[in-house]
Amino acid sequence: MAPEWLTARPIAHRGLHDEARGVVENTLSAAEAAVAGNYAMETDVQLSADGEVMVFHDDTLERLTEGAGPVDALPRAALQRLAFKGTSDRMPTLGELCALVAGRVPLVVELKSRFDGDTHIAQRAVAVLASYAGPAALMSFDPDLVAAVRRLDPGRPRGIIAERRYAEGWDFLPPARRRALALFLHAPISRPQFVAYNVQELPSLPAWTARTLFGLPLLTWTVRTDADRQRARRYADQMIFEGFRA
Repeated sequence: MAPEWLTARPIAHRGLHDEARGVVENTLSAAEAAVAGNYAMETDVQLSADGEVMVFHDDTLERLTEGAGPVDALPRAALQRLAFKGTSDRMPTLGELCALVAGRVPLVVELKSRFDGDTHIAQRAVAVLASYAGPAALMSFDPDLVAAVRRLDPGRPRGIIAERRYAEGWDFLPPARRRALALFLHAPISRPQFVAYNVQELPSLPAWTARTLFGLPLLTWTVRTDADRQRARRYADQMIFEGFRA
């Protein structure tokens, strides 16, 4: 089962970022702000062209950096030369993030996926965390990656990220696959130990079943408003939040 630290404190979405103050999401500055606020931190990782796990959300570079094109088209060194817009931060590796956080707050790391069966990102993330003594969990929308974490590192807390509709942005998967994700039909193989669920789609029967009948802790994302907070408080065990201080 998932450890108690997973739900013990609110989780800052992509770190405690604040664009108005020049603190960009998923940077070491955002991580340091989360630590200073005593929040757990959710973060995203992508694989570089040379197989390093980089802390970054988007598949492409344009929104946040001075670069362009896919993240996985460039090696680590080239990615770390790119400036984030409006800040001196550079894209950290998962190892560098771990070195900064140093166990002071829990990390909840999302493995980004193309749903193509490639599990290298799970393999590398597990390898990096093997030498990290702090509390850290891995999660993904992709049950193949969750299953890979289970196989590679059975003691590592692992979770599935889910929603009910899989509508906007999910057209690349056939309807039957999306339905299977929504109903957690992968559970016998992935065996998640917690669920992270879209706050806009709570309450949800699959989420309720996972939490109530199977005892899985339920995180909910991304909590941004008072209404979201009320929903999270009613239907989940902890929130993944941004845009305010919990």
